[in-house]
Amino acid sequence: MNGRADFREPNAEVPRPIPHIGADYIPTEEERRVFAECSDESFWFRSVPLAATSMLITQGLISKGILSSHPKYGSIPKLIFACIMGYFAGKLSYVKTCQEKFKNLENSPLGEALRSGEARRSSPHGHYSQKSKYDSNVSGQSSFVTSPAADNIEKEVFPHYEPIPFSASMNESTPTGITDHIAQVKVNKYGDTWDE
Repeated sequence: MNGRADFREPNAEVPRPIPHIGADYIPTEEERRVFAECSDESFWFRSVPLAATSMLITQGLISKGILSSHPKYGSIPKLIFACIMGYFAGKLSYVKTCQEKFKNLENSPLGEALRSGEARRSSPHGHYSQKSKYDSNVSGQSSFVTSPAADNIEKEVFPHYEPIPFSASMNESTPTGITDHIAQVKVNKYGDTWDE
């Protein structure tokens, strides 16, 4: 025994480590097939339609006079720009679908990394959602106990914050309508009041 106690539940799932996927990662044959499939499908089903649609819309806007054409080159620069933006929008819109294809692969380190990354993002605070039997004992208790004495110390150490008026950060010669003093009300012996 090395002196450390093991407080894990006997049947608790231990998260598997995420496989190292870096620049030197060599994809498997099945992953290469999915990469090629994603590339083809994103091009034909997303990029081409979006590029063509954006070019048609741009040409329509130019012909109606909403967009101006270039004096020398006409509408070609704006159409090329619309085509490029449509192409990249199509590629980006297919990313989630492609990720799902990789997650469905059985023996894929890349798919495993995507699945474990999703599991960690969906669980609270980066922990897996399986609860320990010890969590029920402390669920109703707070880790910090407050008492009236502690509240008084907090008030002394951390005085109540008073916000600085907006005019304090500006030049004093600018009129803001904000006064920095509290009006003093005086009462005479007859009960008449007036501001000072």
